[in-house]
Amino acid sequence: MLNDIKTDAQTRMGKSIDALKHDLTRLRTGRASTALVDHIKVPYYGSDMPLNQVASVSLADARSIQISPFEKTMVAPIEKAIMASDIGVTPTTAGTVIRLNMPPLTEERRKELAKHVSHEGENAKIAIRNIRRDAMQKVKDLLKDKQISEDDERRADDEIQKLTDRFVKEVDAVVKAKEDELMAI
Repeated sequence: MLNDIKTDAQTRMGKSIDALKHDLTRLRTGRASTALVDHIKVPYYGSDMPLNQVASVSLADARSIQISPFEKTMVAPIEKAIMASDIGVTPTTAGTVIRLNMPPLTEERRKELAKHVSHEGENAKIAIRNIRRDAMQKVKDLLKDKQISEDDERRADDEIQKLTDRFVKEVDAVVKAKEDELMAI
C-alpha cells in the first residue's frame, strides 16, 4: 500500500517535470528550434492539422527554421497560420520554401522571458507540493483506518518529503538551465 502511494507520487512528480520541460521548449530563445512551431495548426481540407504533418520542418542554420510544404497549395495557409500564431516571427517565402528568421532577443525581452521561466518553475513546484499533500493525505487515511502503524506513517512521510525535495531540486535545475540559455548572447 505505502509503496503504491510512493510510486504514484513519484510518477506524477515526474510528469510535472516533463510538462515543465515541454512548456519551456516553446519559449523562443536566441536560436531557432523546431519546437517553436510544433503547436501551430494549419487548415488542411477542412480540418486543422499540426504543421509537421503538412510540411517538413527543419533547421536551416542556428537562427532560421525552414518549412517545406508537401503540397504547393499549402504555402499560403501555412504562412497564414504562422502569422496568426504567438511566436512573433514573420515568415519569408521563396517559391515553395518558407523561412522563419529568428531575430536576436533584446536585453529587456530576455529578462521578461527569464521571469516567465521562473514563473513556470514556481507552477511546477506548486504542482509537486500538491502531489506531496495528496500522498501524505492517503497515508494519513491508512493510519486512520488502522491499516498501518504510526511508525510506518512517519517513515512514509519522510520518504515522500525526500522525494518532493529531489523533484523540487530538479525543477530548479531545469529553470536555471533555461534562464542561462536565455541570458547567453
